[in-house]
Amino acid sequence: MPTATAAAPPRPFGTVLSAVVTPFGADGSLDLASASALAEHLVATGHDGLVVSGTTGESPTTSDEEKDALLRAVLEAVGDRATVVAGVGTNDTRHTVELARAAEKAGAHGLLVVTPYYNKPPQAAVLAHFTTVADATGLPVMLYDIPGRSGVPIETETLVRAGEHDRIVAVKDAKGDLHASAQVLARTDLAYYSGEDALNLPLLSLGGSGIVSVVSHVAGREYARLIAAVDAGDLRTARAVHAQLLPAVRGIMGRTQGAVAVKAALELTGVLPTRTVRQPLLPATPEEVAAIGADLALAGLVPAPANA
Repeated sequence: MPTATAAAPPRPFGTVLSAVVTPFGADGSLDLASASALAEHLVATGHDGLVVSGTTGESPTTSDEEKDALLRAVLEAVGDRATVVAGVGTNDTRHTVELARAAEKAGAHGLLVVTPYYNKPPQAAVLAHFTTVADATGLPVMLYDIPGRSGVPIETETLVRAGEHDRIVAVKDAKGDLHASAQVLARTDLAYYSGEDALNLPLLSLGGSGIVSVVSHVAGREYARLIAAVDAGDLRTARAVHAQLLPAVRGIMGRTQGAVAVKAALELTGVLPTRTVRQPLLPATPEEVAAIGADLALAGLVPAPANA
């Protein structure tokens, strides 16, 4: 029989968070009504936190004004029922501070700050960037460690030092280095959130606090069940849910770019009216949509096609 594990890890931003897509109309304009409806849907299907204007939210192609409007719409829709975290990270510290202050003014509950991308700052500069942003508001900060996109990892010693800041309280971990994550977990009080759906269960088993997920757009209840099983020491159930969702992870994270794929999945399931993305992204092709639909069916998230 499963036995209770040690006390649950710290969860400053909740447990099941979605890296929420930004809905656009067919003409590419920001669709705030669909954004509010999507937020409501996610909270109703197992999420207790939402990250707005992260990379999956196509933040590189939304204006500061659009980010503000989107954040305010989501806060109005679900801000009393879920933690709403604003993605404010850029590769310009001054701009990031401006976005952080605007998010605080709008009412955000926390900030997601990615490693400055493309310009490849050394670790001392990475730390200075994070602490400057954390100093700029009174909001708790989740660092986003994703070297595959930023070009620079947040090294272990940098994370340890960042964790000494009162408002830097969590990491969204998409580094893919579980040994490094375990070292930081052992040496700091930072809450770790999996930012890589393929590694959700392994990171949780090391003491992770939760997930910031793309796949959870269509599997929020399943991931809530997985985390509850880990908390209860029920590895058998956690592994079963993890195995069930493997086809969905392949479909959404492996068929094409993640925002493109999950928008196709949300259109397939009737949650979004279109799968529109902004260039340089392009919408999923009909062939990609069919493959994603088949993967979701294998995971038990949508009915199997009639001709299957």
